[in-house]
Amino acid sequence: MARLLNPLAPHLAGTLSPDVEAGVKALLASGALADGATPDEAALRRDARAADEESVMRPAFLRDTEKIIHMPAYNRLSGKTQVFSFAANDDLTRRGLHVQLVARVARDIGRALGLNLDLIEAMALGHDLGHTPFGHAGEHFLNDVFHERSGLWFMHNVQSVRVLDVLYGRNIALQTLDGALCHNGEFVNQHLKTSGLADFGEFDRRIERCWAEGPAFVKTLRPMTKEGCVVRLSDIIAYVGKDRQDAVRAGLVGEDAFRDGLGGGYNAWALSAFVADIVNESFGKPEISMSEEGFRELARAKEENYEKIYRTHEVAGDFSEDIQELFSALYDHELESLASGDESRAIFHHHIIPLEAHLAHYGRTYDWKSSPDQTVADFISAMTDDYFIATCERLFPEARRLFPKRSYFDYKLPVREWEG
Repeated sequence: MARLLNPLAPHLAGTLSPDVEAGVKALLASGALADGATPDEAALRRDARAADEESVMRPAFLRDTEKIIHMPAYNRLSGKTQVFSFAANDDLTRRGLHVQLVARVARDIGRALGLNLDLIEAMALGHDLGHTPFGHAGEHFLNDVFHERSGLWFMHNVQSVRVLDVLYGRNIALQTLDGALCHNGEFVNQHLKTSGLADFGEFDRRIERCWAEGPAFVKTLRPMTKEGCVVRLSDIIAYVGKDRQDAVRAGLVGEDAFRDGLGGGYNAWALSAFVADIVNESFGKPEISMSEEGFRELARAKEENYEKIYRTHEVAGDFSEDIQELFSALYDHELESLASGDESRAIFHHHIIPLEAHLAHYGRTYDWKSSPDQTVADFISAMTDDYFIATCERLFPEARRLFPKRSYFDYKLPVREWEG
């Protein structure tokens, strides 16, 4: 099969230079981590627990991956929107698949660069645990009401750290938490240098600034490890082409809608071209970088996705304002439920009581009383799309008209996909 070519980035061939290829082969043959990689013995945890000590069978960051995939919050990712909220099509990406795709891209890059693949996987699988139902639209809706009520900012990357570090109390390593905090694929950088973060004290101060200052501070964050830098770029690479595939499959755009002319095939091109570009530019160097051409093309493709997909009528939906009002109404309802102290209410029965039982196993508690707004944000952001819909339809009968009951047969694949 002929290699895909992108006329807008003709020099990104998806291959390594001869010198870099030779260096990668030698590094892999040695079995050693590269200079600047994060060794397992560098893992920093809040608590020195014997159960978290690394072993030959379970190195430090492998333990983090196993902690993450057994969290209820991880399981719920399969029920959360990546881009398309109301399409009855099982072939469209959900957030649970997205985090796996990020892990796959990041591991490909990290393997070639001699980085710690267990750390990369833990960061990638945990980076979106704080995401809301209904994707970025839901994040904006929740932030609007949360900010109005509390003066704080809700951002999914900061909430991901809260899920990992506070709500489930699993003693996750600082490096993994930092990778989740700094992953934001909304901010594209050509060169990523590590931050120099070295302890939980400074990390906690950064978290407080994130809640207080929001995007103005979050966009200044840089990962503390090279592995975190790789995950940050991989987040964009994993979704920029996959979202196009899904948009074509959903019938939102045609194969000829994009300026590069690749349509859904852009995903295959991107996975090859951007991965090789990062390895070529970063191998043996102290920072993770893209070439000028690679950086320009990734930024261009991301912006074209916003133009053709993310800002469109179908993805935003006819009823965005109505759903935004539901976020506000549900938020107020849950605040009232907290004030009532009625443990039969969902926020107690499905959120607080299970978390308290979970945390008790690790000798920790859930401080849900000191900030009702934070507790409500914890509860709503943890909901899957279907749980949010079912809750709103139960509480607000007028909401039933907002959620279309579409048949799978309303979504027709292009004829060519049925041809052998």
